[in-house]
Formats: sequence, C-alpha cells, structure tokens
Amino acid sequence: MDTGMILHQALARCRTLVVEGPDGLDRRVLLAELDRHRFTVRPLHGHLHHVDPTRPYRELLSAPGRLAVDGGLVHELVYGPLRHGRSRVTWIQALDFAEAVAERDGALLHLTGGTDDTEAVRAYERALRTLAQHVPVVTVDTGELARTAHDPVRPIRQLGFRASPLTLT
Repeated sequence: MDTGMILHQALARCRTLVVEGPDGLDRRVLLAELDRHRFTVRPLHGHLHHVDPTRPYRELLSAPGRLAVDGGLVHELVYGPLRHGRSRVTWIQALDFAEAVAERDGALLHLTGGTDDTEAVRAYERALRTLAQHVPVVTVDTGELARTAHDPVRPIRQLGFRASPLTLT
C-alpha cells in the first residue's frame, strides 16, 4: 500500500484493520462503517492475557475473513506507562504484532480528534510512528468522520472519502 492510502482504500484493500487511539474518542461511526464493509469487529480493550498479552491477538489473526480489532496493544503501550508506570506489552511484542497485521494484508487505523489528553495523544503519535516502519498506519479524524456521516449532502456509503488524503504515518 502506498503513502496515499486513505480510509476508503484501506476498507477496500485490507483484510485486517486495528483501531487505535486515545480514550474518549467516539469510535461508533468508524466501527459501523467497518461492519458495513463486512469486517468482523472485535473489541479488545482491557482484555490482555496476564501472562502473554499478545495471545488474544495471535488467536484473532489466525482466523479467516475480514477482521477489525478495536484497540489493545498500542493502547497498553500508551496507557500502561501513563497509568501504571510501565506497559505489560514489550516493544518486541508490539513490533511482532505489527508485522503479523501487515502479513495479514492489514493496517492500523490511528484515530485522532477532540481529546484533552495531550500526553496520550503524543504517546500514540510516537508509538504509531515507530510501528509504521512495520505496518501501514492510516490516520482517521473521528470528528470529520462523524460530520461526514451526518452530512445530508453525502450518502453514508461515501464515508471515509476526503478531499485531501488522510495522513499515512
């Protein structure tokens, strides 16, 4: 996938999408769009295995079909240190996960938008910039996505289209 990939291209090309972004962002429109594109949507926030935090992801990635995972490993990389002083996920595990997503024709969807948690926003940017060396990362502005979904001029089937390309970091 090239650096010009935007959300609608990711929806068309990818078999696996992992939704990541700071707490408090409204994911409902994006998750509904993923479902509409026949992705099986699995939420995984807070469900990390206590001994092997990557186990649920390996199990999910081994299944056939289109898969969208809502949160998880990057969330732990960001909020583990912010809330508990350390992450339960190592960088090696996160990089292995990123490579597994890429091998499954996947990408990470980096959610941005209105949140006051600047520490988490910066931590997500750093983490996803590092992971982008191993897997495509598509930035999705949740505020713009929600406005697009409620725009009476644009039908819902055009969700994800933008006049300017989304940033691939």
